[in-house]
Order: sequence, then structure tokens, then C-alpha cells
Amino acid sequence: MANAEDLNAISTLHEDVYHGIHSDNGEWVDLLTHHREPVRDPVAIRGAGNVTVFGLSNRFDTEFPSALTGKVAPEEFSETLQRINSVLKKTLPVNVKWLFCGCICCCCTLGCSLWPVVCLSKRTRHALEKLLDWENSHLYSKLGLHWRLSKQRCDSSAMVEYVLLVEFVPRLQIHRPD
Repeated sequence: MANAEDLNAISTLHEDVYHGIHSDNGEWVDLLTHHREPVRDPVAIRGAGNVTVFGLSNRFDTEFPSALTGKVAPEEFSETLQRINSVLKKTLPVNVKWLFCGCICCCCTLGCSLWPVVCLSKRTRHALEKLLDWENSHLYSKLGLHWRLSKQRCDSSAMVEYVLLVEFVPRLQIHRPD
């Protein structure tokens, strides 16, 4: 039979093996918290169209970024951007027409004629966010990626534009003991 000291030594060895070790200088090093994948910066996909209404371009660049190599197939990436660009192709021409009409009538209506453009722009953003949520839930969450629409400042000006961010989601460690 094992005595209390032996059981305590076995218990301590069990904790050292599964949860951490003592370093050379006597400090406790937790292996579970030190073994994490580094978080990578998100990939930004900028607008590449010739018309921008309230920071939202009429299409996004379809070139496959090299940072996504090995994470997603170029065909899947291209199909996602085609769906996004088709939503923009349907909605932004209407927004431009309303913006033009709103600017013409702006003096007479004291700016109230621009309100439909603001509402339509918000509606377009919501349609894109809904599409991105669908894409994330059906494909990209399984691949460890997350797409979202985000506001970012332009290079050197105070203007803001909407970009697509493809974020890398850290994988959960399922082999970690409780």
C-alpha cells in the first residue's frame, strides 16, 4: 500500500505533467497558457470600384490575398466576393440616383432630401452584413475565418471607407485536460 507521502508525490507529478512544470529558476510555468497560436492580423479587402457612396464602394477587389493561402480555396473566396459584389451592384445605383436627386433638392428641403440616401446606405450595409453572417456560418467558421464589414480611415485623409476584414479565429484546444 502507498502511504500519504507517495500519493502526494504522485499527485504533484500528475499536476506537473499535465498542467505545467517548474522552470530552472523555480518559477511555475503553465504549459496550457503558454501554448497558444499567435494571433494573426486580419486581411483587409478594400473597395475597388469607381463610385463610393457614404464610404461604401460599388465593388470590392476580387484578387486572392496571399495571406489566405492554405486557409481557403481561391474559388470559394472568389464566389463570396461575387455574391458581395452582386449585392452592391443591385443596391448602389439606386443610392447614387437618390443622392443626385437629394443634392439637387437640398437647398429647397434644408437637407431633408438626403435622408433617403442615408436610409438606403444603411439598408445596403445590413444586407452585406447578413450575407457575411450567412457565409461565416456555412463555410468560414469551419475554416477558422470570420468575415465582417468594418469602417477604416483612408490612407492619409480624414475620410472613412468600408472594408471587408477576414479575421483569423484561434482554434480551440480540445486536447487540453480539464
